[in-house]
Amino acid sequence: MIEFGNLTKCDLHTHTCFCDGKDTPEEMVLSAIEKGLETIGIATHSYTENGSSYCIKKERVKEFQLHVNALKIKYADKIRVLCGVEQEYFSNCSLDGYDYSIGSAHYFYVNGKYYHIDMSKDYLIDCVNKEFGGDIYSACEDYYEKVGNVIEKTGADIIGHFDLINKFNENNALFDVNHPRYVNAYKKALYKLLKTGKPIELNTGAISRGYRTEPYPHTDIIKIIKENGGKLILSSDSHNANNIAFQFDVWQKLL
Repeated sequence: MIEFGNLTKCDLHTHTCFCDGKDTPEEMVLSAIEKGLETIGIATHSYTENGSSYCIKKERVKEFQLHVNALKIKYADKIRVLCGVEQEYFSNCSLDGYDYSIGSAHYFYVNGKYYHIDMSKDYLIDCVNKEFGGDIYSACEDYYEKVGNVIEKTGADIIGHFDLINKFNENNALFDVNHPRYVNAYKKALYKLLKTGKPIELNTGAISRGYRTEPYPHTDIIKIIKENGGKLILSSDSHNANNIAFQFDVWQKLL
């Protein structure tokens, strides 16, 4: 596994105009330099066969890698630039050419169909009603089953937004995070992942986009991670240059 260095002065989960981000890789690098980071990871969503619009196009992967590698050289005296990929659970694309990967699960796969987990609150509710008989905890169990296997499935270096299912659940709007079924589901996944020794993101992306007031994972999950010697790594999940290292100064205390 690549050594990331000072985990409070790096941001490895970012997205650019090569996938669903707004800004160019160079604009992201310049923002990271301005904010005093030592390492910036320029990542893309891996291509998936279901054709999601937010993923990089298969034919642009090499272009992306060459582009980021050029930035490594251009800004070598100012910051360490790494080329990364957020490897989706359902993606079979090669990790060749990347410096590191983030393992994430963004979909349910039910009755031969893919459903986004983090598209919108209403979309999630519709999916639960249609495919899980209205049982939100059944959907959560399905999600965490995938999350628990995300390192085994993707071979990633970092565990991405562990409790993404909680994105639209501020103040328990959709389900109770203390419900036994929910707790059992995430604990089963978490203890499995902790055995891998891989760092787990402390992800501020949902805060910057106005969905949450605290980062992923939930504070109860963070407590278990720390009690079991797990490692947390700050990430912004930034989709624009302004949000690089978003609120890292606020949340680095949780590391």
